[in-house]
Amino acid sequence: MQDVRTTHVGGPTVLLEAAGWRILTDPTFDPPGRRYAFGWGTGSRKLSGPAVPAEEVGPIDLVLLSHHHHADNLDDTGRRLLRTAGAVLTTPPGARALGGRCRSLRPWQRTTLCAPGRRPLTVTATPARHGPRFSRPLVGAVTGFALSWPGQEHGALWMTGDTVLHGAVLQVAARLDVDTVLLHLGCVRFPLTGPVRYSMSAAEAVRLCRAIRPRTIVPVHYEGWQHFREGRDDVTRAFAGAPGDLSGRLHWLDLAEPRPPAGG
Repeated sequence: MQDVRTTHVGGPTVLLEAAGWRILTDPTFDPPGRRYAFGWGTGSRKLSGPAVPAEEVGPIDLVLLSHHHHADNLDDTGRRLLRTAGAVLTTPPGARALGGRCRSLRPWQRTTLCAPGRRPLTVTATPARHGPRFSRPLVGAVTGFALSWPGQEHGALWMTGDTVLHGAVLQVAARLDVDTVLLHLGCVRFPLTGPVRYSMSAAEAVRLCRAIRPRTIVPVHYEGWQHFREGRDDVTRAFAGAPGDLSGRLHWLDLAEPRPPAGG
């Protein structure tokens, strides 16, 4: 996976070590068993805990937080971890709600982070919608992030965030050269809202990857909670049936087993 070392903590939480930076996505470290309310009568129970406890993750230079209002992307322990991170990038509503080190990015806005001994890291916010059309007032703002840095061998590393597939997400194919994509999947549904989906299905993931043609496809955020309706087997089947060589680009991260850079 280009020049990146990855450690999957669980759910959407991945530690990325790249260009001298230690980057954590959507920190979730609470133990399993608790039921969390997601708003508007929806909720879910956490079924599995983190593969790495928060106190063992080590120093974090940057947290990429796709959204702040659902515990499967930011739980109580994750919120405490934000206080010690060097920087936090999230949505404008998330930055206002959380304060502290949180900075906001709007879709397609970018910022470059610099620090001694590290290559400059450019972060571009990408569009995301956590449900059907017109659902944003109910489900809240969500963002994805694309990372790039000098000397990157191929294209950007893109984290989709929790989103369904829609036109704005497909703009990524035209505006960015993506080498590696972290796909937030799970096909989330709730009994209260029937067939309405709040995250990408495996079939949508195939459509997106056919458009962006990444070299490496990394599914995350598909396990460990009751509200996921599609898991690893569903994703594997969808990509196995896709035209071209997409299934050969699918890369599963083992929990808490660091993956060194390609060729490392």
